[in-house]
Amino acid sequence: MGHRSRKHRDTLILVAGALSIWWSLSAVLNGTPRSEFVQLQQHMNGKIQVSTQAVKASSFNWSSVPFRYPPGPLTPLPTGEPPHPRPAVQAKFQSEGSFELRVREERRHKVREIFMGDWGAYKEHAWMKDALKPLSGGFQDQFSGWAATLVDSLDSLWIMGLREEFDEAVNAVSEIDFGKSSSGRVNTFETNIRYLGGLMAAYDLSKREVLLKKAIELGDFLYGAFNTENRMPVDFIDFEAAKTGKGLIVEGAVVSASPGTISLEFTRLSLLTGDSKYYDAISHVMDVFYEGQNKTKHPGLWPMMVSMSRQDVVSGNQFTLAGCADSVLYEYLPKMDALLGGRESKYEIMSKGFMEAAKKLLFRPMVPDNNDILMPSSGWVAEDGNIYLDEEIEHLGCFLGGTYALGGKLFNNKQHVDIGTKLTLGCVYGYQTFPAGMMPERINMVACETWEDCKWNQRQFDHEKEKRPEYREHLPLGFTTAKDPRYILRPEAIESVFIMYRVTGNPVWQDLGWGMFTAIANGTKTERGTHAAVEDVTHAAGPLPQSDYMESFWLAETLKYFYLLFCTPDVVSLDEYVFNTEAHPFLRS
Repeated sequence: MGHRSRKHRDTLILVAGALSIWWSLSAVLNGTPRSEFVQLQQHMNGKIQVSTQAVKASSFNWSSVPFRYPPGPLTPLPTGEPPHPRPAVQAKFQSEGSFELRVREERRHKVREIFMGDWGAYKEHAWMKDALKPLSGGFQDQFSGWAATLVDSLDSLWIMGLREEFDEAVNAVSEIDFGKSSSGRVNTFETNIRYLGGLMAAYDLSKREVLLKKAIELGDFLYGAFNTENRMPVDFIDFEAAKTGKGLIVEGAVVSASPGTISLEFTRLSLLTGDSKYYDAISHVMDVFYEGQNKTKHPGLWPMMVSMSRQDVVSGNQFTLAGCADSVLYEYLPKMDALLGGRESKYEIMSKGFMEAAKKLLFRPMVPDNNDILMPSSGWVAEDGNIYLDEEIEHLGCFLGGTYALGGKLFNNKQHVDIGTKLTLGCVYGYQTFPAGMMPERINMVACETWEDCKWNQRQFDHEKEKRPEYREHLPLGFTTAKDPRYILRPEAIESVFIMYRVTGNPVWQDLGWGMFTAIANGTKTERGTHAAVEDVTHAAGPLPQSDYMESFWLAETLKYFYLLFCTPDVVSLDEYVFNTEAHPFLRS
């Protein structure tokens, strides 16, 4: 990084720190409490400080495509008073003392400092590209070349109060051409959660019209994924074929997370535009899951693989709570209920059904200090009808603690909040136990027979580890494998820690999160001062081996959740917003 850019970055960090101190002390100076979120809104949405460009229309108008398979009568958005108004999600927080305020602000400032350093590196080396290569200073376009990191980070810039950077990024968004793609096949799932989610969340926070207009452009492109014979979406959109309107062919089998993950984003787009076509499209998909939920081999859950071409979401016998099934089959169900304010009953029904059924895939791991924690597993249903666990934990599954907590609050189920607590503590344990302070991508542990009776048994552990060819002697006691020892800057664990803090109001979650942050910030730091994925976090000796890649979700999710953990609870309140799976907050209706 050159002297000029480093000097500019240091200046930005000082300015951001001054703003943070001003926001915190303004209440004291004025003698009355002031909402930090209101001050943030005034700062970010006040008089425009830089000129904004007119929206540059994309080179192709996706709304003009004549569909071979148009929709029938549109399913309207649910309206009216909800039958059962939802209770508050967030706890009632007590006022903090001067010491607690100082510690929280110091931590928040440090998170912002890390964010700004990596944002500055992206701006210098990969501006308008999808991702930064943090080791070499190069870039990569793996998501159609529409500036994934920039769009994904918009709401992070806004939330962190970086007005100048946000204005600049919004101007850049106006130049994105959704009529061209660096890839001939566009991933529906990733485009939806990163790009569409990022644009709408930034609009919800800032009300910049350019963001909504570009979201509509992109939404109309994604709507083309439903131009199929049975109106089920394709997993990958053939970019040029979609322009013709002649119809796309639904894949024979896809991971179950893909088709339903569009639900939250398309519902929000219909709410923003008043156009029901987006909600209608996803409603038919979710009806298929709703009708099949109790017909699967493990009623309440859906199999890992489904066939949208046959509208078959019941046949498989492999089940998971992590990768391949996380977003639709679980994370988005209570979130859809929250977004619609409880006006569509099927999301409450599906949420309750999955949270009860998923208990069979949760286990209490046998650990040396007998911690009362839970872990999410995958499993399969055998011919005898019983479900068997593989005792494999994925970092992706760490979202589940927050989902149980959110669902438990929405539907007044304390037991589910308690399960969310133990699941989140399980993932925190994964961070604390490995020598680098980071949890690997995939690990195995030994499941106790029950959640209640779970004492450490060295002989049993030795017996179980011998069954695992991937076992290595250097692994912490209690872990029988680290099948994928990487840490790729993932957010799911801190996501659940953040939600648990907001739901319970217990500051212990801030302390746990801070321990995670310091380990990640130190362990992923590169010689350039950027942050990169780590190839193996099971060894203590440094420097840790790194990969030349920085996922956009590092800035969009991981650092955002860390930052929000140290904000006052009114900043993006869970009673006013619901986060999509890429940590983009949508206003609840």
